[in-house]
Amino acid sequence: MSILLLGGSPHIPSSSSRLLLHIGEQLALHGHAYSKLDVRDLPARALLQADYSDVDIAGAVRAVAEADAIVIATPIYKASYTGLLKAFLDLLPQDGLAGKLVLPLATGGGHAHTLALDYALRPVLHALGAKQVFTSIYANAQQLDWHEERGLSLDAPIELRVQAGIAEVSAGLFILQGARRPAAANGETLAPPSRTLQEQPYTPSLQTA
Repeated sequence: MSILLLGGSPHIPSSSSRLLLHIGEQLALHGHAYSKLDVRDLPARALLQADYSDVDIAGAVRAVAEADAIVIATPIYKASYTGLLKAFLDLLPQDGLAGKLVLPLATGGGHAHTLALDYALRPVLHALGAKQVFTSIYANAQQLDWHEERGLSLDAPIELRVQAGIAEVSAGLFILQGARRPAAANGETLAPPSRTLQEQPYTPSLQTA
């Protein structure tokens, strides 16, 4: 089972990208493979023109199609998720998230936009056919602390929500895995693999004008 970390921030590094990677690393400790796609790395012209013939655009859409779960992270701008992320979601087919588990994340400067994910992004995820959209996680700047050596630290309330989100995604993936696992010769269900899979980052190919 695979997880795609989908970053919608126009700036790297950023609070949302750090939180996204933190959750990906935690999911890896639970035995799940993940890849990462930052929308800002896609060619801007091809993205805005919905150019499906572009190699990077086609690869990004395919990465979504092949994922079993998607963790989406965005900063909150003007009480909503980024236009960059919206442009990418608009590339997906109408059922582009069908059968997939989705965990939405957002970061912002304060508490004013805590529900922005639920009002703005969640309806889009459901419209794209997501099998399950887990409880959104919103963190403000005061709840995230970045240190070059220690990495990202979360305050207690956000840490609890993050761990709950990770547990939901992990449990959901194992349920999907059980549903898809082939039966053994004696009719019993085969046991899931125990080996922890490592990160497989998605890297768009370089295009020249």
